[in-house]
Amino acid sequence: MTNRQAAVEIVRRLREAGFEALLAGGCVRDMLLKRRPSDYDVATDAKPNDVTRIFRRTLRVGAKFGVVVVLIDKLQIEVATFRTESGYEDGRHPTKVSFATAKKDAARRDFTINTMFYDPIAKKVIDYYGGQADLKKGLIRTAGKPAERFSEDYLRMLRALRFSTQLGFSIEPKTWAAIYEGAGNITKISGERIATELEGILVSPSRAKGAQLLIETGLAGFIFPGFTGPGSGFAVQVLNYLPKTIGFPLGLAALFTGFETSFALEKCEFLKLSRNQHKHIEFLLDNRGKLLKDLSLAELKLTASGPYFEDLFALQKAIQKTSSQSISPLVKLRKKIRQLKGVELRPKPILNGHNLIALGAVPGPALGQLAREMYIAQLEGQLQSAEQARHWATKWLQSHKKDVD
Repeated sequence: MTNRQAAVEIVRRLREAGFEALLAGGCVRDMLLKRRPSDYDVATDAKPNDVTRIFRRTLRVGAKFGVVVVLIDKLQIEVATFRTESGYEDGRHPTKVSFATAKKDAARRDFTINTMFYDPIAKKVIDYYGGQADLKKGLIRTAGKPAERFSEDYLRMLRALRFSTQLGFSIEPKTWAAIYEGAGNITKISGERIATELEGILVSPSRAKGAQLLIETGLAGFIFPGFTGPGSGFAVQVLNYLPKTIGFPLGLAALFTGFETSFALEKCEFLKLSRNQHKHIEFLLDNRGKLLKDLSLAELKLTASGPYFEDLFALQKAIQKTSSQSISPLVKLRKKIRQLKGVELRPKPILNGHNLIALGAVPGPALGQLAREMYIAQLEGQLQSAEQARHWATKWLQSHKKDVD
C-alpha cells in the first residue's frame, strides 16, 4: 500500500462512519502540479476521539490541536480535525484552537496554494481561496492579509521563499512587502526551524534564486548579521555554479564562501547544526584553494579519499567559475586521481603503535609524529613491506633521539 492509498482508505472509512474527510494541503498542491507528494494528510470534521475510536492503531501526537496519526499497513498518515487557531502570542504557537468547518480550516493556512482540499471519492478539488488560479499564475500569495498570516508564524516568511525557490513561482507584491517589512521578526523563530527551511532553499536546483530572495527581503541579514556586501553577491554566483543535486552542508558553505571561515561558523551556531554538519562546513571553507595546489602523492591520496572531497571539488570549481578563473588545475587533479584507479588510497598502516613501541618509540607526541610521517612515506610508495617500515622507523628514532630524550 502506498501513502496515497493509505490516505484514501482513511478517507473512505471516515466517510463510512458518517464524517466528512478530504485530502488536504501540500499533497493537493503537488498533485495538481503533477509532482509526487512527499506525504498525504487527511482533514476531517471527526474529533480526535472519533478518529481513535474508528482506527485501532493511532498516535495522539497532537490531539489537543486536533491531530492524530493513524497507523495503517506500516504507514503513518496524519489526520487533523478542521480547526481555527488564534492568540499567537509568540509568533509561532496558537493559544486557542477551535474545531471548525473545512472552509474556516482553509483560511488558517499559510498560502493559497496550500489551502485546497481534494475529494478522492468524487475526484474533485475543493478550492475556497483561489489556490488553483495562483498555481496557474505561478504565484505565492498568503491566504488572507499577509501581515496577519506572518504574525501567526514568522517562519512563514521563509516558507514563502522556499516555495518560490522550489516551484519557480513569484511572490505576490503585497506578500513580498509584508516579508520585507517584517523580516526582523524571523529572529523570534528557533534556529532549528530556520535551518529546515534554509535547507529546502539551498538544496534546491534553483538555490541561487533562493539566496537572492533571502538577501533582497532582508531575511539573510537578520538570520546572519553581517551577511552583506560583496561577499553576499559572490555567494549567489557560487551557488549558481554548484551541481544540481547537493547536500545542506555544501549549500551553507557556498553561501558563506565570500566570508572568513570564522565568520561563517559563528553565524551557523544559531542554526544548531549537528557536529558532523559543522565539521563538514568547516572543512570546505578551511580548504578553499587547496585543490589548486600541486599536491604530493600522499596529500593527493589523503585528500581524494576524504569524506568531503567531492563537495570540496564542486565548491572550488564553482568558486573558479564565479571568479572567472581557470578550472584547469581541477581538471589535472581529476586526471591524477583517475590514474590511481585500483590503488588503495587510504591503506591500513604497515606498522601500528604497538609495533613502533616495540622498536623503542616512547608513548606520547613523538610517537604520534613518527606514525604520521611513516604513514606519509607509505602513501608516497617509499614503504611497501613491514621490513622496510621497521628499518625506516628505526632510522627515524635514531635521528630524533635527542627530541625523544
